[in-house]
Amino acid sequence: MKFSDHELAVRRMMRAPKTRREMLKQLGAGFGTIGLAGLVADKSPFASTLHGANSPLAPKAPHFAPKAKRIIQLFMPGGPSQVDTFDHKPALKEHAGKRPSLVDRKTLRSTKNGLMPSPFGFKQYGQTGKWVSDIFPEVGKMVDEICFIHSMHTDIPEHAGAIMMMNVGHIQPNRPSLGSWLAYGLGCDSDNLPGFVAMSPRAQPRGKLANWGSSFLPGAYAGSYVNINSMKPDAVIADLKNANLNRNEQRKQADLLSKLNREFLARREKDAQIEAGIEAMEMAFRMQFSVPDVFDISKESKATQALYGDSEYAKGCLIARRLVERGVRTVQLSHSIDGYDIAWDTGHGDIKGGHARLAKACDQGISALLKDLKTRGLLDETLVVWGGEFGRAPTSEGKNGRDHDHYGFTVWMAGGGVKPGYSYGATDIFGCSAIENRVHVHDLHATILNQMGLDHEKLTYRYSGRDYRLTDVHGKVVKDIIA
Repeated sequence: MKFSDHELAVRRMMRAPKTRREMLKQLGAGFGTIGLAGLVADKSPFASTLHGANSPLAPKAPHFAPKAKRIIQLFMPGGPSQVDTFDHKPALKEHAGKRPSLVDRKTLRSTKNGLMPSPFGFKQYGQTGKWVSDIFPEVGKMVDEICFIHSMHTDIPEHAGAIMMMNVGHIQPNRPSLGSWLAYGLGCDSDNLPGFVAMSPRAQPRGKLANWGSSFLPGAYAGSYVNINSMKPDAVIADLKNANLNRNEQRKQADLLSKLNREFLARREKDAQIEAGIEAMEMAFRMQFSVPDVFDISKESKATQALYGDSEYAKGCLIARRLVERGVRTVQLSHSIDGYDIAWDTGHGDIKGGHARLAKACDQGISALLKDLKTRGLLDETLVVWGGEFGRAPTSEGKNGRDHDHYGFTVWMAGGGVKPGYSYGATDIFGCSAIENRVHVHDLHATILNQMGLDHEKLTYRYSGRDYRLTDVHGKVVKDIIA
């Protein structure tokens, strides 16, 4: 093997007994020159998508023919109220103030308060005549593209645990996220963008890294988090550009460091953190030139920008479309306002004001995303999933609020091979508990994996003496919602 003079000089600086720490200390300048050095210490939230045979993110064959190739998760942390959004319950008005046995559940913490009618009107939309709250008029216009699941339920009425359940399939933050499992099972279709991108305006959802982390999966499958508040294409990720070296010089240094790292890796035989670091540094180099482009929504037509609107969440929806269009496998877009990580939790004290404000901030953008995906021929192969970690009780908390309700809530899906204009399952007449065709979060995850061509029972990873999977030992595919 021949080495250039520069490589020989570097090698003379190193002796075989040197530790990894010593080598990195001597070559520390190399990290700065390629940017995003901190990603290595963070176990590589950015993953390389080189299509070489040895790349962990090279595209992989699914278990069977998929209905969808990509997923956009519109996550609503805090618990949006089903009876004030998409689960119309006129019986609440008739029985206002009463506490019937159907809602007398011990873990509904709002003591013995009575039923509270929704402060919002409901209208029927589309050919299906679906009832939708007045706070979602634009989404209402798209109901013929949406499959509503009204019979969701989960294990715990507490935000942190329920958010983990929705994103990692467990109430503790010690499992890989949904997006990481998809990256592990399918790889990525982009050479210069991560396989999994998580975004939010201002606040990260409660649990932060765990929502997009890879846990015990190799670090290359972790998601990349982006705060879209600044909306400056070259500033959404810190230290993205190198002001001192041109692209060719950076390429040389990145290649040299990668070669040295791989030689060290070969001596160690296998080391997930070193592998993740190599992938991170390569992706760091590539993202310098791809990220500013994909996050620059000014390149969209005026008509497209007007379609989405000016809210932060709407711009995130537009970026989500741009990301999946360029091959990103999974995009999670969380909703937050004023830096509050569980924004929809304002429902405790003010359903009318809080929910109306939150819906206004995302209604147009969500509707535009569905329209835009369909116009571009992307909706059929893109699964869009909307929902929070649980719902809210039909009884009142105080005078104007609602407490948490994990017994029954609504999630909806669109595109990606699910039935359009369809409603599945039901809660009781007051919207408290799922009683018909009940769907647990494990079932939802099994169904999402199924639409992506993956058998949730076969997508496993050996760790700590046993095989793990996203759905643990649970989950059934909800076949009735598949087109």
